[in-house]
Amino acid sequence: MRLRAAILGALLGAVAAVWADDEYESGFLTAPLNRSIARAMEYETPGDGDTLQYGREVTRYASAPQFGGFIVGQYSYSDQAGQHGGDGFNAHYARAYVSGTLLRDFRYRLQMEFRGSPAMRDYFIEWSHWTEFSAKVGQFKVPFTFDSPLNPWDVGLGGYSLATRHLVGYNDYSGAPNTNGRDQGLLFQGNLLPVGTARRCLIHYEAGIFNGNGINRADNNRKKDWIGNIQLRPIDGLRIGLFGWRGTYTQSGIDVRRNRWALGATYEKEGWTARAEYIHHTGHRLSDYDATTRTWSGNAEADGWYALLGVPVTRWFTSFLRYDTYRDDGRWSNRTNAYSLCPNFRLHKNLLFQLQYNHIDDQSATAGDRHYNEFWAQAYIRF
Repeated sequence: MRLRAAILGALLGAVAAVWADDEYESGFLTAPLNRSIARAMEYETPGDGDTLQYGREVTRYASAPQFGGFIVGQYSYSDQAGQHGGDGFNAHYARAYVSGTLLRDFRYRLQMEFRGSPAMRDYFIEWSHWTEFSAKVGQFKVPFTFDSPLNPWDVGLGGYSLATRHLVGYNDYSGAPNTNGRDQGLLFQGNLLPVGTARRCLIHYEAGIFNGNGINRADNNRKKDWIGNIQLRPIDGLRIGLFGWRGTYTQSGIDVRRNRWALGATYEKEGWTARAEYIHHTGHRLSDYDATTRTWSGNAEADGWYALLGVPVTRWFTSFLRYDTYRDDGRWSNRTNAYSLCPNFRLHKNLLFQLQYNHIDDQSATAGDRHYNEFWAQAYIRF
């Protein structure tokens, strides 16, 4: 049984390397639960040279399901005029998930959000027989930017960058509802050109076709969104990526284009983190359309960029800094700048505390409200 578990762990690790950005771990309660389920289950792990038998009678070669979940509590204060001190205490995230593998080559995941009205976040099955090529179908993060696919534990700050929030489906420029950076579709991805004794792949690619209508919603037009990227990995820890998005969002019979591209780089090694990206959007938003005159206003453009640095102070204390800019309509007169400092206290792999200070320079606001400060305190716990 120990040998089987070791082989299973190795196989899972090899598969997870392809899509590790949004991976989650077991927590305080679910880790012993998962170990108990694994001990109780009678399963076998096929070797690489074994021929798998397919059919509805096959019950072997199924991994023990892995359960997990996390909650994030937040306190937020703002001295912006009219905000009455900010939101105060709130539940930022409350999620539970389960994942596993079948027949070695198929892995699945379900993830639910329980904050507010319960809703499905992820559901997919992925075939990953080859490192060079895998296929995933269901609902999941779209492959656009390095920032968005990160799970909240690994962003480094209490929220994604302004450009990510406005141009990757959170508070989307187009007027589409919040999708948490996700959509329903089919994704192909893989790693190419392994080099060195560690077999580090020089190229990673992702290409997908999506409904373009957000999560938990059927398609409402005959168009699809095409999203993909190609990443170069010249040295260990460094990734340089070019991302593209060509799509259309439709609401009440009105179509708005979402043609976007991004260029970014990220580096992670020995506790240090550096990440920077530029995102550009072309296409109107729904509010630009005048139904009476059937005309559009605005210049149908927006862009943004950010630079982030994470400095390890001790094994459990890392301080993150971020400079963040978003230009609504692509104009300097409508820019918003955010300067953030966020110490992270990782006291346990399942326990994280953040204290974040933001100074906001919002040139799109009315005079007198353009400069304000925010303070966030967040506690993360995996259960």
